[in-house]
Amino acid sequence: MKISHNWLTQFINIPLTTDETSAILTDIGLEVEKLEKKEALPGGLKGVVVGEVLETSQHPNADKLKLTKINIGSKEPLAIVCGAPNVAEKQKVIVATVGTTLYPTEGDAFKIKKSKIRGEESMGMLCAEDEIGIGTGHDGIMILKEEAIPGTPISDYLNMKDDWVYEIGLTPNRSDAMSHWGVARDLVVAMKHKGIIGKDTMLCKPSVESYSQDNNNLPISIHVENHEACPRYVGVTITGVKVDESPEWIKERLLSIGLSPINNIVDITNYVLHELGQPLHAFDASKIKGNKVVVKTTKSETKFTTLDETERSLHEDDLMICNEEAPMCIAGVFGGLTSGVSNETTSIFLESAYFNPVSVRKTAKRHSLNTDASFRFERGIDPNITTYALKRAAMLIKEIAGGEISSEIQESYPTPIKDHTTSFSYKRCNTLIGKEIPTETVDEILSLLDIKTLNKEGDQLTLEVPAFRNDVTREADIIEEILRIYGFNNIDIPAKLNTSIAYSKGIDKDKLKNIVSDLLVNNGFYEMMANSLTKSNYSIDFSGELIDPNNNVKLLNPLSSDLDVLRQSLLFNGLETISYNIKRQIKNIKTFEFGKTYHKKEDKFIEENYLTLFLTGTSQEESWKAATSSVDFNHTKQTLENILVRLGIFKNEQLEETNHPHLTYGLSYSINRKKVADIGLTKQDISNSFDIKQEVYAAIIHWDTVLELMVMNKTKYKPLSKYPSSRRDLSLLLDKSTPFSAIKEIAKKADRKLLKEIGLFDIYQGKNLEEGKKSYAVSFLFRDDEKTLQDKQVDKIMSKIQSELENKLNASLR
Repeated sequence: MKISHNWLTQFINIPLTTDETSAILTDIGLEVEKLEKKEALPGGLKGVVVGEVLETSQHPNADKLKLTKINIGSKEPLAIVCGAPNVAEKQKVIVATVGTTLYPTEGDAFKIKKSKIRGEESMGMLCAEDEIGIGTGHDGIMILKEEAIPGTPISDYLNMKDDWVYEIGLTPNRSDAMSHWGVARDLVVAMKHKGIIGKDTMLCKPSVESYSQDNNNLPISIHVENHEACPRYVGVTITGVKVDESPEWIKERLLSIGLSPINNIVDITNYVLHELGQPLHAFDASKIKGNKVVVKTTKSETKFTTLDETERSLHEDDLMICNEEAPMCIAGVFGGLTSGVSNETTSIFLESAYFNPVSVRKTAKRHSLNTDASFRFERGIDPNITTYALKRAAMLIKEIAGGEISSEIQESYPTPIKDHTTSFSYKRCNTLIGKEIPTETVDEILSLLDIKTLNKEGDQLTLEVPAFRNDVTREADIIEEILRIYGFNNIDIPAKLNTSIAYSKGIDKDKLKNIVSDLLVNNGFYEMMANSLTKSNYSIDFSGELIDPNNNVKLLNPLSSDLDVLRQSLLFNGLETISYNIKRQIKNIKTFEFGKTYHKKEDKFIEENYLTLFLTGTSQEESWKAATSSVDFNHTKQTLENILVRLGIFKNEQLEETNHPHLTYGLSYSINRKKVADIGLTKQDISNSFDIKQEVYAAIIHWDTVLELMVMNKTKYKPLSKYPSSRRDLSLLLDKSTPFSAIKEIAKKADRKLLKEIGLFDIYQGKNLEEGKKSYAVSFLFRDDEKTLQDKQVDKIMSKIQSELENKLNASLR
């Protein structure tokens, strides 16, 4: 939420710098996330001053140019060549000095330089209003009043004030601070408590005492049928208005907080909204059939076209503002296309209301709408400011757009919303805060917050909280209010920290994550954390066995089409990250992410935990000391196995060729017949869709399965062998349908005593291989734990293995 400093000073004089004000706002819970200077005009008109024309003469080399001598308050006058037809002696004019950058109303900015024009030196420029960005006129230079003093900065002469804008990260419960009035109210409380301003300082609230009805020429009646959804509704008619451009002061206020001016009527409703926090709506009175406003729900599936020209099907619980014949507006959310103010409007019906927060929230979510009005109504506005805000807006409309107030204020408020009461204990307050605060200080803070003490008996108080603080309902809420004004920084940090040691059975999931994270980081990986929200198009473009558009967990009110579902796979987040880095010339990437996937199957929502690894580029950075090599399948395989070994679960493993739909080739790891991971080369068409041209290897680890195996895992001590191992490798050409498990089974049958490990360290499919064939590079590790192996023993076993592979699997050596 954006708050203008200049706008705040409408309510209270702030004797602080903007940085000091930011610090106080943050201390009291209105965290200032950003402080930005807003210049009244781009560049702030720096270097532009008032000048006086001392002399004019005809340019010797140009009929339409004149030579002038300009006094800008310096020792020597400036020689400036001017082409304006209206320049004359003794005029007060606007002068842009050398070095000034001008931002014209139209076109690009340009810098004033010392120059020669048709042979004559020019030390500046005499400006028209469009050349300095304050208007559109270009008939001649801008002539100032005679009393203007040469040398005066033009920003001072025009009384143009820069502004500062606080961007506040407002928490959802602080609906009372969703306006400049609300922020000023909180700021005054803090400044009074800190002694920055006097205790008797009052907020300057715009007066509506002069409000009066002019006639009763256009009475429009109000009929509220659903008082639960609309506890209070107020309206008045104004006739004879002229819809036009807003005055500069309103446009400046709206622009300062990021709003675009539309017309004077709409701008006034927006102005009052951000000034007081009360949403308003102006209807074209001529569009209200039967001169009757009816607040009610309509039949389900009723069609209604909103201001954004979207036809919507209404729900039976959507509260609508209707005329005698049809709906005109979705109450508290969005206006209708045909009932709003247009350039032809001459009479308006001005609405101010308090709608039920739950009703507005549900309607806004159903229609995926998020407006300034619904944002406030959803959180609960001040129910007691409704009529005041209406009068404030009506008076501004009369002042700016003309017209007359042509009806009594019509109001429906059958059950007034009362202030709420709660109990409070000084002792409980000190216990929760952790510091004893004097009762006098507590009483003072409560009074400053407009919280009244109805009854006091010893330590116990009965308090009345104003209705605009709908988030303060319990004793703990009162204590929080006291603490934020007293100051969190004023609570001492205790010298002693008490804790208790809790014994927990089972595995420590966080510890396991840290163990694996440390292992990966020490091997050159970077941890990434991606958004769980992603685009639904992924589930359509890459649908298959693992990802199904029908299993998407959809958001009811997505921020954009790129963040409209929860992810079903971590793969695409990783590819997005790789693509982002490659486009910034970071091509050697090793990342990992712990995260969840989300699936909707039938009526159940399923969350699964995964660890994904991504490797692309070279295995190490370029160096004169060593040659670089590209990461490959073996790097990915080794990293996965290092993780499983570190966790102590790499045993009884089964390796199969992966059938993962997003991998070109690879392996599937299972342990105790539970699938643990898939690793391999990401399909190139998927990588291409992320603008990735280089190979990307991925490991998709089922972290939930890893945790299950860790529970069953029992660590056993086994001494290291005293005798060396011997390794032999075979590069085999096999049928594509042959799994690695078949090779492993044959090898184990060939020898069960000396053959300790069988590994697959490379897979190749592609060029230079026969159709329907693939290549496996398999390692065999032999060791005798009782004596040193002889080559003859190993050769004999390898010959047997090779023969069995050739006979049973039709394998051949490459």
